[in-house]
Amino acid sequence: MHADQPDTPGNPPMGGALSGIVVADFGRVLAGPYMTMLLADLGADVIKIERPGSGDDTRAWGPPFAAGEATYFLGVNRNKRSVALDLTDPEDLAAARAIVDRADVLVENFRPGTMEKLGLGYEDVRAGNPGLVYCSVTGFGAAEGARLPGYDLLVQAMGGLMSITGEPGGPGTKAGVALVDVITGLHAGLGVLAALRHRERTGEGQRVEVSLLTSLLSALTNQAAAHLGAGATPRAMGNRHPSITPYEVFEARDRPLALAVGNDRQFRILCERLALPELGSDPRFATNTARVAHREELLEALAGPLGTRTADAWFEELTAAGVPCGPINDLAAAFDLADRLGVSARVPESAAGPGQVANPIGLDVTPPSYRTAPPRLGEHTDDLLAGLGRGVRRGSVADRDA
Repeated sequence: MHADQPDTPGNPPMGGALSGIVVADFGRVLAGPYMTMLLADLGADVIKIERPGSGDDTRAWGPPFAAGEATYFLGVNRNKRSVALDLTDPEDLAAARAIVDRADVLVENFRPGTMEKLGLGYEDVRAGNPGLVYCSVTGFGAAEGARLPGYDLLVQAMGGLMSITGEPGGPGTKAGVALVDVITGLHAGLGVLAALRHRERTGEGQRVEVSLLTSLLSALTNQAAAHLGAGATPRAMGNRHPSITPYEVFEARDRPLALAVGNDRQFRILCERLALPELGSDPRFATNTARVAHREELLEALAGPLGTRTADAWFEELTAAGVPCGPINDLAAAFDLADRLGVSARVPESAAGPGQVANPIGLDVTPPSYRTAPPRLGEHTDDLLAGLGRGVRRGSVADRDA
């Protein structure tokens, strides 16, 4: 919160690492809302600005539903306040501008040019709020890519991820979650925090720009480096790794087993546990480079012994011996695993509504907190506008619910 603006509307959360930071959240769907939820968990006061009547698109993205609300929306909108404003209405637009003028951070993921048309572009608002950190999330950037819709599936396809995912020779496969949106949200959050640190030193705000395409290309890491550094064009390899083996999925007696052998020592131990000690010293397999070159021969030798025991039995024995492996769990088993390991992966239902995944960031002095459930559409409109000195509007959420 700006020191010269103590009248930021409402009662911002106290005690978190980002306590006092006010976020005007124009983000919709996933990348923006995921990022702003993480900021809210860390104490920021996130004001979610939504369309009256329908709100964020994900409010209607179901089934599944929990307590009548789409779990997609619930999963990325806790700890926020919702204000319903029609940005094509002059009065509502003025209210949105008043919120922005008092905010530390603005987040938006409209098509490039939309905020400028509304008079809420970066150059429009920085004059009245020079310390504002203005974060724009786009699909393919704000230049030639501005005409392309920024849907995660399209970016996975056009950005190369689907070409390296799935079985060899297949049509390409998307990840089982909107992974690019999540990665982009994380990059955007990091950019916002860096800009806030700069503002702390200088008092100067700045614009943060993140696109789904560039976030994905960055997240392709070793595969992108193989292309840019060595001219390689990686292809889909199923569950195999292009540079390491054995690093893939095998069939145990009852179900699949993921085996992730990362070095020669682990490989020798694996061979001993499979009663194949001679493989550990075989010149074809003694080093990782050699194993990759003779991958098919090696996998044929390992498949038979690994199929003689259950996945859980191999998990217990090989893990104890220092060989990384594990069964392929569904989500129920994955959360059960987290519970058994003492990893806090669930939010108590009373804290933030049903079925919430915990914030993964651990801070021992200012940990994430779970204060409120995802808001109903426009739930805080009247309180926020009253805090701006505008009183309750006619047709407000309070009137509609009466």
